[in-house]
Amino acid sequence: MDRLTRLKKFWHNKSVFLTGHTGFKGVWFSIFLNLMGAKVYGYALKAKRKSLFNIINKKKIFTKSFIGDIRNLKKFKQAIKITKPDIIFHFAAQSLVTYSFENPKETFETNTIGILNLLDILKRGTKTKSVVILTTDKVYKDKNKKIYKENDELGGSDPYSASKVCKEFIVSSYVDSFFCNTNLKNRISICRSGNVIGSGDYSKNRLLPDVLLASKYDKQLLLRNPNHVRPWQHVIEPLYGYLLLAEKLYNGTNNNKLISWNFGPDKSSFIKVSKVIKIFEKITKNKLKVKFSNKKKYKETEILKLNNSKSKKFLKWKPRWDVKETLKKTVELEMLIKQKNSNSLFEKQIVEYLNNK
Repeated sequence: MDRLTRLKKFWHNKSVFLTGHTGFKGVWFSIFLNLMGAKVYGYALKAKRKSLFNIINKKKIFTKSFIGDIRNLKKFKQAIKITKPDIIFHFAAQSLVTYSFENPKETFETNTIGILNLLDILKRGTKTKSVVILTTDKVYKDKNKKIYKENDELGGSDPYSASKVCKEFIVSSYVDSFFCNTNLKNRISICRSGNVIGSGDYSKNRLLPDVLLASKYDKQLLLRNPNHVRPWQHVIEPLYGYLLLAEKLYNGTNNNKLISWNFGPDKSSFIKVSKVIKIFEKITKNKLKVKFSNKKKYKETEILKLNNSKSKKFLKWKPRWDVKETLKKTVELEMLIKQKNSNSLFEKQIVEYLNNK
């Protein structure tokens, strides 16, 4: 049985509640879930004017889309009550590092109150059998050149990282204190993924959106941290991992003591920002006008690498596209997105990924 058929067998008609469905990663995941035959219910803030959410055909993807703030307990609770989800994915968050420095209070509130509200709703009773919560690869305490495993020490100095660490502690506390004797025992997990790349990302102060804009309009590209190393991966990579994990949780076959999971690329994709630029230039045959910034307005982790052995061993998940293939796929699809109802383009790339050996 191929991967696509096997996934459809499980996900068909499953009621899935996804927070953050209007964001870049949330839209990709919604398309993925819909392709698998799931009933997708989204809950998130209104999408920005220029966003992937406003390009796709939403009526074909979402059974119902709720626009609301995860900090609004009443509205959040009502949406979950109406949809009665089998599985919940919590993507909603303030997810930009630079934005967190400029808006620390909002960042902490969104990333802590949001998860508190979700866990409080689940604590009061639910038919949900699987909960997957996203944080970030930046929750690990900075040890410089180390490759981080799930049981490594957590820590974060910037507001974004620190808020995500708080989120993880909140989840662990609730799991240990309130879910040991419920149907959610061993069915709640945390996912930490690498730096995702993919078509349709229009966020500010993110490398690839800035690179694509500079290339398209022949503008100067300002690089803040050319020598920083990140675990680069296509957005589909961790999304596929989340699906495998959610299924394992739903079936009650998760016996891992650690509730956290890393989804990152293999070592060959741990490369510097400057090398990503060179690969992009080679693919597009377009030399970028790059300017390196000497001003370090905010301190960020210089080297970040994830160990993915746990996900490989227990979920049979593995990276399929290296950073070169990831950039190639991103550029190819980006050139095709010119109008609304582009669902089939994204579905085609997801199927292509699943068929990759």
